Amino acid sequence: MDRQPIISAKDVEITFSLRGRKLNAIRKCSLDLYEGETLAIVGESGSGKSVFTKNFVGMLDANGKITGGSIMFEGRDMTKFTEKDWLGVRGKKIAMVMQDPMTSLNPLKKIGKQIQESIEHHQGLKGEEAKKAAIEMLGKVGIPDPERRYEQYPHEFSGGMRQRVVIAIAVACSPKILICDEPTTALDVTIQAQILQLLKELRAKYHLTIVMITHDLGVAQSAKRIVRIVDGQLQE
Repeated sequence: MDRQPIISAKDVEITFSLRGRKLNAIRKCSLDLYEGETLAIVGESGSGKSVFTKNFVGMLDANGKITGGSIMFEGRDMTKFTEKDWLGVRGKKIAMVMQDPMTSLNPLKKIGKQIQESIEHHQGLKGEEAKKAAIEMLGKVGIPDPERRYEQYPHEFSGGMRQRVVIAIAVACSPKILICDEPTTALDVTIQAQILQLLKELRAKYHLTIVMITHDLGVAQSAKRIVRIVDGQLQE
């Protein structure tokens, strides 16, 4: 029996309004994403890879608009979602790890509290139960001495450790799909390899489907399948 895609995007078109002009950023892109796979979407800066995948979590920029096509998920077309619809999907079913963890983390809030908030919101745990789960999640993403680290702030963590924290926050939501937008760009080669290995382990442990957005072919080769975006068009 043929596998059914977990997300099926068909002929997606995205247009941006820029200084009174219309820019066709994504042109008739079609993509099937299958449960349990690791897919890499590669392309140069400005090719449209991040713009395309932001539609899977309803995070298209305000001046952007989907002008054609469909993105089917669980029998519904995400191009027609309202913000209320997205609240039931974003984070809970499809989570995104951004390129720079410092823009995702609150510099004034303890690391552990930020993970705990995600757990409380998506898993329904409260108080000490949620705190215990947050400490366990820090350990699961390879943060040493998680009880002590729970009490620290983002500036006390290295770049690689901050990236692990952002991944922990995303995985704590128990999503089906994890989208990683340039997850290793700001890291040195050794730390890059550690983060890629972590994602591989988390995929197996939590039965995740992972989408990696990258311009680095070395990173892309860690995926099972690679597609390329060139000038807003997808190429298998």
